[in-house]
Amino acid sequence: MVKKYRFGIDIDGTVTDPETLIPFINDAFHIDLKYEDLTKYEITDVVDIPAGTFADWFIRSEPVIYAKSPVAKGAKEVLNKWADRFELYFISARASYLLDVTKNWFTKQQLKYHHIELIGTHHKVETAKKYNVDLFLEDKHDNAAAIAQTLGIPVLLFDTPYNRDPVPDNVYRVKNWKEADDWVRRWITQSSRSARD
Repeated sequence: MVKKYRFGIDIDGTVTDPETLIPFINDAFHIDLKYEDLTKYEITDVVDIPAGTFADWFIRSEPVIYAKSPVAKGAKEVLNKWADRFELYFISARASYLLDVTKNWFTKQQLKYHHIELIGTHHKVETAKKYNVDLFLEDKHDNAAAIAQTLGIPVLLFDTPYNRDPVPDNVYRVKNWKEADDWVRRWITQSSRSARD
């Protein structure tokens, strides 16, 4: 029997366009932030907005932002193709009360999934381990490194201005969903070849 691979997939900045937040932030705080300015994951590290003020705004705005987030270019085509061959487990730091908003967004975008888990924290190692995922897709550098190093599985890190630190072994940087799809195709071919040897 052929193994059915299970992928752990982050949502924000991976399935959604990594530039999603910028127009919302610019509108709310009357600034002119550009995507290239996001050289750190924590937005308050690159803009002059008090962390508490930003956190309060973000918590209030999350449902609207998530409902209106555009899909990253190429994600829908790749994910819907993968859904027929692999198990897609979306594991996100979003709070669990946002599950309906999240599922509605997947339905509206016509994105297939097998499971969505909103864990309310960026620490995804335990959840990835619990669901025994074979591969993870992520945009947050320290998440990618922790998952790859702790679980010994490959992680595809979607390249953004805020995750440019060097990557450890087993983390592979991809620029877009087409590159992710190409990487997965090669990986599956090598894995099935190794299993036969």
